[in-house]
Amino acid sequence: MARDGAVYVCQSCGAVQSKWAGQCPACNAWNTLVEEVQSRPPGALAPSKASRARGLSFQGLEDAVEAPPRLSTGVEEFDRVCGGGVVPGSAILLGGDPGVGKSTLLLQVAANAARRGVRCAYISGEEAIEQVRGRAQRMGLGDAPVRLAAETSLREVLDGLKREKFDLVVIDSIQTMWSDAHEAAPGSVTQVRAAAGELVRMAKKQSVAMILVGHVTKDGAIAGPRVVEHMVDAVLTFEGERGYPFRILRGAKNRFGATDEIGVFEMGDAGLGEVRNPSALFLDTSGERAAGAAVFAGIEGSRPVLVEFQALVAPSAYGTPRRAVVGWDSGRLAMVLAVLEARCGLSLGDRDVYLNVAGGLRVTEPAADLAAAAALASSALDEALPQDCVVFGEISLSGDIRPVSRMDSRMREAAKLGFKHVLGPQDLDANGMKVTGVTRLGDAIRRIGDNQWE
Repeated sequence: MARDGAVYVCQSCGAVQSKWAGQCPACNAWNTLVEEVQSRPPGALAPSKASRARGLSFQGLEDAVEAPPRLSTGVEEFDRVCGGGVVPGSAILLGGDPGVGKSTLLLQVAANAARRGVRCAYISGEEAIEQVRGRAQRMGLGDAPVRLAAETSLREVLDGLKREKFDLVVIDSIQTMWSDAHEAAPGSVTQVRAAAGELVRMAKKQSVAMILVGHVTKDGAIAGPRVVEHMVDAVLTFEGERGYPFRILRGAKNRFGATDEIGVFEMGDAGLGEVRNPSALFLDTSGERAAGAAVFAGIEGSRPVLVEFQALVAPSAYGTPRRAVVGWDSGRLAMVLAVLEARCGLSLGDRDVYLNVAGGLRVTEPAADLAAAAALASSALDEALPQDCVVFGEISLSGDIRPVSRMDSRMREAAKLGFKHVLGPQDLDANGMKVTGVTRLGDAIRRIGDNQWE
């Protein structure tokens, strides 16, 4: 029998149930419902005397609103993803795989911001102060006036932040914080939700920018209940492929800026270095381009990025041809292969197809369709594209090449890196480059097979 005022909370999704069950009805996870005692039943929040006397006040949309001020952290790539800087009083949740560099990034952010006069605190629940200080010294940040603390008790953390005023506070990590007001174990849904709620409330009341580090599950999602992502103002993800030195910071949610911006970093001996020209990192300009490679001029947020698509079309050794893709959508690849066969007469149904985005970058925009098709056709026909050629364009199911956004920015970035030829949609503005405009995918495939680019 459940105790009075007790409910059962799923440790996977945070759903609340009135009675125990072996399987959570919300997320279908097994053995995740844990009993939690609540002092007041859900939905029974009593109004305060002040609210009864004051009443609820409304305002109109026409009232003037000033843009929120921002704190510049000194790390331009981090400020770019945040929308131009960190807004005082905002709460940011940063997630990423273990070892990707979350603590390193935030220590650099706090140190650089502190050197600019921002009062910063770094509270670690996973490392001792000596470990954090040693890492800062290895990174050349030992002289930064950052206040350090190692604590996991939420009550102690809140009391310390009330005694000393800060502009920017880093909590590493939210899963290690525990509240003595709850019986659940540290890292459970109850504790994570309670700790996040109290820290976000303090950030709003004292106008402190709060950055919370969140662990991720084996599926890549931020651990804990999704309600934590709704509490905060921004959710950032720090990504990095093993074997590659670069890391990418993406915004999944941002109440004070765009969510399509990315920040690119390169991991080195002295920490994370900012990459202000990602195209030079993802491209290999040495030697002639082999058959099966096409350079795609893409857009990530507000910046153009050039990346190489690599394709290999080989005879199938088994009865069922294999399709493997890294860095691009597998469903998009299937669509491009179908258009190549149905509209262009390029038979690939009995051959293995491998497609890779060089450098480990993941491309999601439809403008990469033509680059993927050009790489596949180049490998199947064994004809290399020109060394100084970039490709972009969206492919429709009818085989038409559709124009994409910000084509001028893509071409300017390509010209800046020494590219002189463009294969893309019709009616492109030359901008000093040789343009091969095509309206049908079949025209592009014939030019690749005949090696005709004039």
